[in-house]
Amino acid sequence: MGTHALILTLDLLGVFANGLLGGAAARSRDLDLFGFAAIGLCSGLGGGIIRDILLMHGTPVALTNPAYIPTALAGTAVAFVVQIEHKTWDRAFILVDAAALSLWATAGALKAMDDGLGWLPEVLIGTITAIGGAVTRDVMLQRVPAVFTQGTLYATVAIVVAAIQVSFIGIPGLSTGGATAIAIAVGVVLRLIAYWRNWQLPRGLDWKIGQRAAAAQESPGD
Repeated sequence: MGTHALILTLDLLGVFANGLLGGAAARSRDLDLFGFAAIGLCSGLGGGIIRDILLMHGTPVALTNPAYIPTALAGTAVAFVVQIEHKTWDRAFILVDAAALSLWATAGALKAMDDGLGWLPEVLIGTITAIGGAVTRDVMLQRVPAVFTQGTLYATVAIVVAAIQVSFIGIPGLSTGGATAIAIAVGVVLRLIAYWRNWQLPRGLDWKIGQRAAAAQESPGD
């Protein structure tokens, strides 16, 4: 499979998965059919549109390729039609979320690499592609994007996936598809482990408390 075909495949899989996640978010807010479609489209297409604008590729591929919008709506329709039990959906949600994040991180990195950017911009574009749809979805739902608040590792996973994709390309004996498969697998596993073990990045308040505690221990008593 050529690079362009691989990017298209990863893109569409990510669009479907993120459309499904957008539909789930719309269901949690009890939105109507139009609300489902709007949130699903923004969630499914947002990351790719931001990526293409940053790469100055002209009109984003989501608006020129006829497969993108129906794919996002198909993912959204699943969440609209299928009533999933809470516990079952919780398990499915994190798996779909991990897959969507990894798929788009690799697709974004590959597209930036295809433009001949440096390794750091390639990782950055991969990360932005992966989290762009979720950020857009949360903004539309009038909430602080989850990626910026306390929670299990998310953007960090996208950075790791994009970095693996970029660094593994060119390894002798490893094809582009092989490097992509490894990056996706690592991303899915890392995201699932982070969720199950509640791995989180420290917050600013955590650092302040830690610094104050250390200072209190070092200062002499009265």
